[in-house]
This record gives sequence, C-alpha cells and structure tokens, in this order.
Amino acid sequence: MDIRPILSTLRRHKFTACLLIAEIALTCAIVCNAVFLIGQRLERMDMTTGIAEHELVYVHMAYIGMPSDGMARSAADVAALRQITGVKSVTMMNQIPFGDSSSNMGLRIDQTQQKDTINSAQYFGENMVQTYGLQVVAGRDFQPEEYQDLDKVFAGLRKGDLNALPKSALVTQAVANRLWPGQSPLGKQVYVGQGIPLTVVGVLKQLARPNQFEKGAQYSVINPIRIAMSQGAIYVLRCAPQDRDQVLKEALAKLKALDPNRIVLNKGTEDQLRHNYFRNDRAMAGILLGVCIALLVVTALGIVGLASFWVAQRNRSIGVRRALGATRRNILSYFQTENFLLTTIGIALGMVLAYGINLFLIMHYELPRLPAIYFPIGAVTLWAIGQAAVLGPALRAAAVPPVVATRSV
Repeated sequence: MDIRPILSTLRRHKFTACLLIAEIALTCAIVCNAVFLIGQRLERMDMTTGIAEHELVYVHMAYIGMPSDGMARSAADVAALRQITGVKSVTMMNQIPFGDSSSNMGLRIDQTQQKDTINSAQYFGENMVQTYGLQVVAGRDFQPEEYQDLDKVFAGLRKGDLNALPKSALVTQAVANRLWPGQSPLGKQVYVGQGIPLTVVGVLKQLARPNQFEKGAQYSVINPIRIAMSQGAIYVLRCAPQDRDQVLKEALAKLKALDPNRIVLNKGTEDQLRHNYFRNDRAMAGILLGVCIALLVVTALGIVGLASFWVAQRNRSIGVRRALGATRRNILSYFQTENFLLTTIGIALGMVLAYGINLFLIMHYELPRLPAIYFPIGAVTLWAIGQAAVLGPALRAAAVPPVVATRSV
C-alpha cells in the first residue's frame, strides 16, 4: 500500500498523532522495565536454598534468666526431641534461611589481604548437614572430634588461643568457585577475622544465606561449633512433610515439659518462613503487574477512541474512496497501516526511553541491565494490541457505503 496518503493525513492531525505516539512510547518504556522487574522478583522468590524445606520445622526459645549449664540442657533437649515419633534428625543452629537473624563473616584467601574477598553467611551447629538434607559434592562432613563449644570458642578468642578455635569448614560450591575458580578447594585454607585459618574439608552443592541475598545468595560457610539455646540457638527438626504440624506441636510440649522457665520466641515451618520473607516481593510483583495491565488497557482505549474519532471525521472521504472503487479490504488496510506506523514510531521512542529508565535504575538502585529480549517482546505485544484495538473502528470505516459521498455534498 502507498503510505503517502496516510502520512499526508497524519500531518493534518499532528497533535492527536503525537499524543498517541507519546502514549505508546511511555507505555512501551514502563511496561518493558516493569515486566523485567516482575521477572526479577519472581526469580528471587523461586531461589533454591539447598535444604529440605518441606521437611523442616523450627522452634526458637529463650530462657527467663540465664542458666549456667546451657550446653548440658540443650543436649538434653536435643536427645528428647529425637524421641518424637516421625523425627528424622535434630540440630541446634545459630540461624536459618529466610530468618530474621544474620551472622556473616569476611573471607580471605591470603592472610595478608587488607580487604575481604567475599562476605559469607556463617552457620554453625552440630548435625546440620543431615538435618538440613545438604548435599556434600566433594570432601566430607565434620567428624565428631572437630566440634567446639561456642563458649570455649569465645574464651579462646579473648585469650588469643587458636587451639580453642575450629580448624575446619564446609563451604558452598559458590564460595569455592569464587575463591578458587577452576581448582579443588579441598585442603585449602580460608582466613576469617584477624587472620584465623580454616581448612576446607567439604563442599556443599547449595546452602542459601539467611538473608542479604544481594551479597551472594549462595555464599555460605558452616563451622564445626556447638551452640546452646541460651546462646540464641534455634531448634530445627526434620520429618516427613505430612508430619510437620504434629511434630511441631509435640516438640513445643516436650520442651516446655523439660523446662517451663522459658518462652517461645518463634516457631513454624521453613515453608512458612519462605512465604513470609517474600511477601513484599509478591506485593511488588502484583502492583507492577497491575500497572502494566492498566497502561496496556489505557493505550488500547486511546487507540480505539482516536481511530473512532478519525473514522467519524473521514466519513465523506471514505465514501468518496468507495465510490471511486476502493474495496472494504482497502479501507480496512488503510486504517491498520496507519495504526501500524503510529505504533512503530511510538515503540521506537519507547525503546530509547526504556533504555534510559533502565540506566537510571542501574545507577541508583543497582539493578541489572535490561536484557535485549524485552525490546522485541514489547514491540510485538504493542503491535498486537494496536492492531486489535483499531480493528473495530477500521471495520466500521470499511462498512461506510459509497452513497455517503453524495449525501455529504
């Protein structure tokens, strides 16, 4: 089709044409970035932790007062919890994925380094690999003699006695790849704190840190340290998914029976922790999705309204064209081509604007670069919406009879 008549008509309606182009450009820019942000939120919510999430329940308690025999009481608690029907394994640990607390440490591969190579989550607790269902892909788990009590570790740090400190560590594959790319980490030393060496004895496939995922979601290290409930430990029990509610109920009753002089700070399943942790992400994704739908609907209505207005204004010229031999298909094609040109110009401007918005987000909010795939997807979507929106007015224009030309004289 010769587009010169279309361009001539658009030049006579510059303001309305520019208004529609601006609307399409703004919609393209916002929708491309909003869909990208939604994808980022969904990817974040779908992150893997490396643990048996559907099999875990937890109980976090605190003493009223501070007992002097915290380690002994905690050992008795763990022994009692293991007797609950359906419990496969029990551990006491300092933090859990998607929990509120976060214990971290800097890791260096050279004792003389001034800055840490990475920041890693620091887990400790006995029997953690079995309870969490962690997969050891290289090396081994800790041996019983490698564990140290947390109070002795603190005492050793105060005295500068390195013999009281743990000597080994388990690291995730992500940590190993970052510190020793292309090499086996087994037997290598990593330095923490004031140059304290830890020898890597095993590599875990995955273990997500509790939070602060922007620092490296899978940057985690386990130290062979025992922790007592009086030191902030969390009881974690592993059982079959269908037994979680009953196991949690019995665990609370047993712990209260063993020592009623303590209170429950928090309890639940790992699945509940994940659900609560990502509630803001779900809300943000929902808001952005609503914005995208609203913008697309408004843009489609704008196209319908403008096309209907132009059809009403051009009734006589459409009738003349029909009288001169133009078919319904010719009229329909005319309006669809006109819309395609306007949409294309709007998409081109919108892509430039979308790139600018993304650069702003990168500089101020440290978001990743908008992948190029979003541009063709956005273009095809807006082309389809534009053609669908103009179809109704275009069909009404194609139905204008040639006699309209004579009636309008």
